[in-house]
Amino acid sequence: MKMKQLILLIAAALTTVSASARTLIAYYSYTNNVHAIATELQKQTGADIVRIQPAEKGLDYAADNYAIGSAQIAAIRDNPDDAVSYPAIDPVDIDLSQYSTIIIGAPLWWSNMAAPLQSFLFQHGREMAGKNIGLIVSSASSGISGVEADAHRLIPDGHFLTPSLWIRSSQTSSAASMISAWLRQIDLNAGVGAVISPDRQDKNVYDLKGKHIPVTDNGLTSLTPGLYIINGKKTLIGE
Repeated sequence: MKMKQLILLIAAALTTVSASARTLIAYYSYTNNVHAIATELQKQTGADIVRIQPAEKGLDYAADNYAIGSAQIAAIRDNPDDAVSYPAIDPVDIDLSQYSTIIIGAPLWWSNMAAPLQSFLFQHGREMAGKNIGLIVSSASSGISGVEADAHRLIPDGHFLTPSLWIRSSQTSSAASMISAWLRQIDLNAGVGAVISPDRQDKNVYDLKGKHIPVTDNGLTSLTPGLYIINGKKTLIGE
């Protein structure tokens, strides 16, 4: 019991220390590919998450070869500095000053970032000045340079983490391993006590809320990749 109390105290202390280094995932998803990716990313990082939603409900973006989305992208391209060019979205009640890192989950529409997500960044991108910005893009096959250009235009003073992560639609089922590798590559978890292999046999494992996580005889291989408190240290379990 004393050990559990100690680890809970350490977890609380880590949460307090990292309050100024919180991560937010902001994403838009129509087909739910990006939703699946963002959910997995949250699982692995413990980040806060917000889903951007169009203000007008029930639109069939897929109708007539995605005519609605095509028109929205065309309007933005024609006049990217005019707020009227961007489709309306639901209000996002979040204090961006509480986050040091923001990861954008973006579908690709006609070589650009999905229009509703561009609306969010048009409204809030300048509040992200000086913050670490990560970008994850989902597309069927097209390259992501246009989405990266949109992100840089809309967050002109962000500190972009490189490289961006490109997950093709056909790779969505492999998102967990791709995200895990990407997090190590961009060093998002700098300050984490350790990054370890899942073949360890540690038993003192807790999630970031202080809940004990049972570990089977297979060791940490029974856990999904992500952040845990292991032996009192904030630890990233890789693939």
